[in-house]
Amino acid sequence: MRGGAKVATVGGVFVLVAGGIGYGAYEVLLGGGGTGGTQTAAASSEVRTGPPDGAEVRETAEAFLGAWASGDAAGAALLTNDEAGAEPLLAGYASDAHVTKAVITPGPAVGTKVPYTVKATVSYEGHTKPWSYSSELTVVRGLTSGKALVDWEPAVIHPQLAAGAVLRTGESSTAAVEAVDHDGKVLDKETYPSLGPILDSLHEKYGDDAGGSPGIETWIEPGDGSAANTTLLTLAKGKPGTLRTTLDADAQAAAERAVKQFSGASVVAVRPSTGAIRAVANNPATGFNAAMQGTQAPGSTLKIVTAAMLLEKGLVTADGPTECPEEVLYQGRTFHNLDRFSLPDSSSFTTSFARSCNTALIKLIDDTHDDSALPKEARDVFGIGLDWKTGITSYDGSVPDETGGEAAAQYIGQGTVQMNALNIASITATARTGTFRQPVIVPQSLDGRQLATASRSLPQNVTRQLNDMMRATASWGTGKAAMAPVGGDKGAKTGSAEVDGQGTSNSWFTGFSDDLAAAAVVQSGGHGGDAAGPVVAAVLRAGS
Repeated sequence: MRGGAKVATVGGVFVLVAGGIGYGAYEVLLGGGGTGGTQTAAASSEVRTGPPDGAEVRETAEAFLGAWASGDAAGAALLTNDEAGAEPLLAGYASDAHVTKAVITPGPAVGTKVPYTVKATVSYEGHTKPWSYSSELTVVRGLTSGKALVDWEPAVIHPQLAAGAVLRTGESSTAAVEAVDHDGKVLDKETYPSLGPILDSLHEKYGDDAGGSPGIETWIEPGDGSAANTTLLTLAKGKPGTLRTTLDADAQAAAERAVKQFSGASVVAVRPSTGAIRAVANNPATGFNAAMQGTQAPGSTLKIVTAAMLLEKGLVTADGPTECPEEVLYQGRTFHNLDRFSLPDSSSFTTSFARSCNTALIKLIDDTHDDSALPKEARDVFGIGLDWKTGITSYDGSVPDETGGEAAAQYIGQGTVQMNALNIASITATARTGTFRQPVIVPQSLDGRQLATASRSLPQNVTRQLNDMMRATASWGTGKAAMAPVGGDKGAKTGSAEVDGQGTSNSWFTGFSDDLAAAAVVQSGGHGGDAAGPVVAAVLRAGS
């Protein structure tokens, strides 16, 4: 042992008495009462081969654990097959993890594996706490020396320790954060499961600015920095700071309940007058935030953008007649309406919109004289693709430039269009007021980030017509049933998005009620009004 430490064996208990080593007192409980420092093979000059026998496994494990527990990192490392890799981690057990006492109890060997329990004490700046866990080591034959050695891997120190990672104890990297909604109501993962990944992201990004104080923790720090630290022990809790979000607790609760009805569903609610995100929910609730990061064709909900573009160009008016045949051929590609319905030629554009007529829109493509008309409208008016800075990772949608049949497919939200519930909710919010306001989940004032701005707003008469058409959809069109329980000034648009290799289309729905817009998608949910519609309606009712 180093530093003058003394060892005694008392009744089968191997006791280390620290002698000025500045490392604290350690003990090792050895099953079987061995002395812990001698290997049978060491007495012979013969280089042994084959797997270690039972005596070698026991004696090597006891010697290694005794050296480790006593703070003799160099001595313990010599008993492994990777001295250079082992010594820094063994030494860091005291210097980095601040372990000041450890009792390591080996269990019976199983072949060449020896399990053991560690009962340690961690101390840091006046804070002390016990720490217990179990791990195991494997004894192997040294390739050149023939000695029985511990097969070194970081998991010998702690079972969760991977290559390149280290154990540390100190102040947590960020203070604890208590997220609240716009009215100050506390938002937590237990009550609002969908917010779990979002709250974690907000904590990591804004924890230092929330006004709290960090706690004292023992954690695993990954070697490559690509992942977050893993907390193993909390010695002292910090004082949480307060992070105000734009969310609304009532709308969030309704969103959580609504998406649970389906195995794959997402919903987002946005306030049109400000861009404040009021609710975000996903089922499943953990992992990927599909509501804000998903990329899927949104089906006929994108017709809001198509209709706005046609209205702006003067190719249609809400009350003017529009053809809606059963099917239409455009540059070699055939498009038809759901169930191949058609409308009389005297039907208005509002009727075609409210009934979700595909052919009425595609027949007007050539009249725009510009294949990029829809992508321009999506970007310049609705803010799609403008690098939104919502406060967490999000996807801001895409309507790429296309030609021919692909451009036609975009008019009805198919083809290469990529959206998520956040994007469609924002499109509805923009249609509601005529002006794009980039959605945010934390106020811009929190960090002064630059928000995306569209280059222009919709003309007032286009905004009015677009709202009237969405009101018709909610009152007597394809959104009537879903929106029936919703009060206030309300409007809607349904959507069904076909997916290659998927038997049933994805269900999309978006709507507004007064100063709240929402959109939802249900995977393989069928018609928009059947699955996604009730999800949106539930959120609108709670948040209006």
